[in-house]
Amino acid sequence: MTPTVLDGVAVSTMDDSGTEFASGHVVFENGRITAVGPGQAAKPNGPHTWVDGSGCLVTPGLVNTHHHLYQWATRGIAQDATLFEWLTTLYPVWRGLDAEVTHAAASAGLARLATTGCTTAADHHYVFPRTGGDQFDALVGAGRRIGLRLHAIRGSMDRGRSDGGLPPDNLVEDTDSALAATEKAIDDYHDPSFEALVRVAVGPCSPFSVSPGLMTGAAELARAKGVRLHTHLAETPDEEDRCQAEFGCTPTQYAERTGWLGEDVWLAHTVHLSQDAVKRLGATGTGSAHCPTSNGRLGTGIAPVRDLLDAGAPVGLGVDGAASNESCGMVEELHQALLQARQRGGPDALDARQALWLGTRGGARCLGREAEIGSVEPGKLADLAVWRLDGLDHAGIDDPVAALVLGPPPKLKLLLVGGRTVVDDGELRTASESELARDLRAASTRLKETR
Repeated sequence: MTPTVLDGVAVSTMDDSGTEFASGHVVFENGRITAVGPGQAAKPNGPHTWVDGSGCLVTPGLVNTHHHLYQWATRGIAQDATLFEWLTTLYPVWRGLDAEVTHAAASAGLARLATTGCTTAADHHYVFPRTGGDQFDALVGAGRRIGLRLHAIRGSMDRGRSDGGLPPDNLVEDTDSALAATEKAIDDYHDPSFEALVRVAVGPCSPFSVSPGLMTGAAELARAKGVRLHTHLAETPDEEDRCQAEFGCTPTQYAERTGWLGEDVWLAHTVHLSQDAVKRLGATGTGSAHCPTSNGRLGTGIAPVRDLLDAGAPVGLGVDGAASNESCGMVEELHQALLQARQRGGPDALDARQALWLGTRGGARCLGREAEIGSVEPGKLADLAVWRLDGLDHAGIDDPVAALVLGPPPKLKLLLVGGRTVVDDGELRTASESELARDLRAASTRLKETR
């Protein structure tokens, strides 16, 4: 590949020093960044591609640390329910998932992420109907179709209603089968290389749908295979009550008891944490996927993001499943994270650059990829978002990072994954948006008719 020069752009690198350039350049070649700096770029020797970035801001591509892409087929249901009510309403619908529905939903969801600045997405897929075909392959295929980096989390549930869990019995696996299928997913799809487009993590769903044996076995499997661990934790007060009643401890204490705290773990939501729990996450380097819009949609509360950051815990952002965040626009989570932090802790709880850090460096750290993505630095992968800030929506906001985080979601001039164009002038280039919408409508209709 010939070098590409993004010139005349504002640059927010998100490096350790918070380096920014009001007018600068970024150069990349063969999928990696080769130069970043102020002013005009030196002209490369030989053939090259030059892109005029006037009026634009370059940031690292956004990193989504928690999603359920299959839920794009079930948006708009249980609109006013609590989490447990929402789950019990939707589980019977999700029993009808098949590989075709999952692929259509995941493709549409990844396309939406791409057009809102996301270059890496972690998807937690834990629903495997017995007649649903190869769900995991359908998910991975969608990632390859759209062209984002995908952290495919092989989820599992082994605790149905007859065992005191929330899911119907015919939607759960037995413990041994779940562990065997998880190991197979790792063996078949996990790529540990620097440039990997697909990585696999281990992800039992949650304490109220998973047995202690599966939690412990999954942690042991992940560490034996050298992959990361992900689950839901401390999302609602109901979960706290259930953990106390069943296990005699808090969700965080239960996670530690079953081997689920550590630098190779990131947890979704972590809304209801005591100060001791916050300190334990910080001391162990356990990550948190903060999902502000979904938490607001379900009324679960506001996560203690400022406290977690102060304790040293990695914190990234997640859009969560589309059935509890019907928009699932990644850039929107920067804005929502800032607002929620300030609602909880006042106007100095989180600033615009800290919100962008959550969506880039923080997410990369949660996924164990801080050496590869999350900042605009030479040697890192050319996963870049180039935002247009020269229109009416952002006119008069002199600070481009403030314009991005506080202003309306801007249009992308370019979204690049390893230097490859995924979005150009606001439009997806790797797949037809009209075809994705058509396939999603058909899949959603067919799935809801199976109820």
